[in-house]
Amino acid sequence: MEEFYQAIEGTIRMTGYKGPVDGKEIYNEISDEIEDKEPGAYVFMSKKTDDTFFEYKIQIFEDQFNLSAIDIHTPDQVYHADFD
Repeated sequence: MEEFYQAIEGTIRMTGYKGPVDGKEIYNEISDEIEDKEPGAYVFMSKKTDDTFFEYKIQIFEDQFNLSAIDIHTPDQVYHADFD
């Protein structure tokens, strides 16, 4: 799993985003949000600071999920990390 967490962090870093990123925290947050959700496409938002939030685009299947993209909204810019 550590490789997966690092892949999330690396993909986000490649966007130029300089803020704090924790792949394990992101994975756990998504896992908590999708619990008991029907299969389908979802967008989840997570406020990280007063002026920064993450927008997760996720596909949920019967027994797994696919993180398609994360958009990080800051006061100055939106960073897009594509995982597909």
